[in-house]
Amino acid sequence: MPRLPPEKFLRLLGGVTVIAILGFLVLPAFVVGIAAFNDRAILSFPPQAWSWRWFAKAIAYEDFQAGCRNGLIVTAWASSIALVVGAAFAIALDRYNFPLKRALEAVLLAPLVVPHFTIGLGFLILATELGVARGYAVIVACHVVLVLPFVLRSAYVSLRNLDGRLELAAASLGAPPHRVLTTVTVPLLLPGLVGGWLFAAILSFNEFTASLFVTAQRTQTLPVALYNYVRDYADPSMAAVSVIYILATATVLTFANAFLGLGKVLNVEHAS
Repeated sequence: MPRLPPEKFLRLLGGVTVIAILGFLVLPAFVVGIAAFNDRAILSFPPQAWSWRWFAKAIAYEDFQAGCRNGLIVTAWASSIALVVGAAFAIALDRYNFPLKRALEAVLLAPLVVPHFTIGLGFLILATELGVARGYAVIVACHVVLVLPFVLRSAYVSLRNLDGRLELAAASLGAPPHRVLTTVTVPLLLPGLVGGWLFAAILSFNEFTASLFVTAQRTQTLPVALYNYVRDYADPSMAAVSVIYILATATVLTFANAFLGLGKVLNVEHAS
């Protein structure tokens, strides 16, 4: 049999490896998605009979409704605050030199390496020492710390790819610094900022480990509500919620791709 050239063999091997990795990552979601349609009141695969009743139960379950509502509130505040704070720190780190600059960057990126349960426990202890109830303020502050590195890096990459001559041209035409910022810098950074906000929102809504420490019964987010549910029940309602969450995330990313282009949002291609 004829032998494949080395470059074609490596290309084929790379394609097979990528397909295998994608299959390994997608397979659990596929199994959960099929199990959500099980007619029996127990998680099993493959289903003996098909039914939509677990989707109806998941949507009507009050704790899931409250968890989704709380999660959306926390996500909206946390991702928006992280966007403003992260963009400001990114501009400061990119444009200015000051003492302890690298130390500040390391602190801001620390949540990438510090376990989330440590951060959640730390916020719980801090709230207890200050006498603050485990309300939305504590949860939002905790989530801002957790998602800030993703917004910071996204905005920083956009700044590094920004053509500084455009800002200089606007300044040379008489535009004051604040006008250059609002009419040139921010619009050019918008794809990166939107990408950072999307990452922050998805991660915040899906955050469980730290949220378990800082939420109370009335403020529990959806992942915490799912955890409390699975301690008492083992029906496919959780699988149904997972399918709904996957579809919602895919819808958001589809709209982002339609209006902005995922390549621009995720900083993998430059605007034409």
